[in-house]
Amino acid sequence: MSEDPRQSLLARVKEQHVAFVNLQFTDILGMVKTVTIPVEELADALDHGVWFDGSSIEGFARMVESDMYLVPDLTSYALIPWDQHDGLSTARLICNIYTPDSKPFTGDPRHVLSVVTKHAADLGYGFNVAPELEFFLFRRDAQGDSTPLPHDNAGYFDVSTDQATLIRRQMVHALREMGIITEAAHHEVAAGQHEIDLRVMEAIRAADNTVTARVALKAVAQLNGLYATFMPKPLAAVNGNGMHIHQSLTDLATGKNAFADDSDAYGLSTVARQFIAGLLAHARGMCVILAPLVNSYKRLVPGFEAPVYISWGRTNRAALVRVPRITTGRQQSTRIELRCPDPSCNPYLAYAVMLAAGLDGIKHKLTLREAAEEDLFHIDPRARGMSLLPSSLGTALDALREDEVIQAALGANIYERFVDAKQQEWESYRSFVSAWEIERYLPIF
Repeated sequence: MSEDPRQSLLARVKEQHVAFVNLQFTDILGMVKTVTIPVEELADALDHGVWFDGSSIEGFARMVESDMYLVPDLTSYALIPWDQHDGLSTARLICNIYTPDSKPFTGDPRHVLSVVTKHAADLGYGFNVAPELEFFLFRRDAQGDSTPLPHDNAGYFDVSTDQATLIRRQMVHALREMGIITEAAHHEVAAGQHEIDLRVMEAIRAADNTVTARVALKAVAQLNGLYATFMPKPLAAVNGNGMHIHQSLTDLATGKNAFADDSDAYGLSTVARQFIAGLLAHARGMCVILAPLVNSYKRLVPGFEAPVYISWGRTNRAALVRVPRITTGRQQSTRIELRCPDPSCNPYLAYAVMLAAGLDGIKHKLTLREAAEEDLFHIDPRARGMSLLPSSLGTALDALREDEVIQAALGANIYERFVDAKQQEWESYRSFVSAWEIERYLPIF
């Protein structure tokens, strides 16, 4: 007779001396929200949920439909390693959101991803994701406020000038204690810039891990007197922070990688090629979900290893979709890498729209154009029929308004509220007079 998961969790909580439990979810913009309950209230929370005011959460609900409740996902339980004091622990549970009629809330980003992964399962596929998180470590000033001053002057894979080796190890250790396995951690190209790569997981757990990692890395940086930022382009004239997403499909009937085919020059199956074609077809429409800030489009410019043209290839790191090489005999690791997302995105929505775009390519048997292996910044890609990613938040919003597949993946609730929030951000930016404009134009005109 199998053990009751609820009783097993309560026993584990008692054994680990948990005093508080953080119930966690995200708003539509991907910001982590938490309500903390004493451990004595956990049993009731597991049985009946925890009510909250949805109208106070970005993009969730209007005042007349505000009541919602959180239902913890027992499989997401983890101790918070930086929140252990006097022998007492704090734990974390990620929650799904329900309305008063006990139905999943359609504005819950985690629910959106679960719906799209269900569509994939109905077609016989599981969706696997592995994100590469880039971030900067900045110094704090005398008042403890963050500054745009890099913590070190090291470069890509450097050792002797890398002052954050031990800090990255603390980060990896904290993630491991929360059940998140990393594949690599290293210094990135820019001074003060770092990357931590998470192991491939099914999409919902991968999104959980991505959100958790952002919180954990900020917490560890703070403990070291530093500030970790996932802002896409915090410094001009150097590389920005991307979040390259490695992804593949599993054939649920056989358990094999549905992207692998040894007979293909790139090792890709027909399904994989159709999936890539779907990503390219919907790249403009989903870009605002993957790169959601005004600042995101200062990263997506030529010259800094970020994609600009909608293309694919293997050796070309300027391509939007790259096919990483694999070790001979390890076809299960066949995957593709989407390079336009950045770590400011909501991973639940990002993974949902990527999957929806790829599945659309499979459903409609879209044909994949020829790979682009030359340097796209030294030719005219438009002569090859390649279009550009949106160059601003405003044009990205317009592209989303024209893409019904991506809109359907988000659902009417999130689509409308996301566009409204981002349109307000864009209008605020457009009307703001920056220091650059004052410096450039005031002395002249």
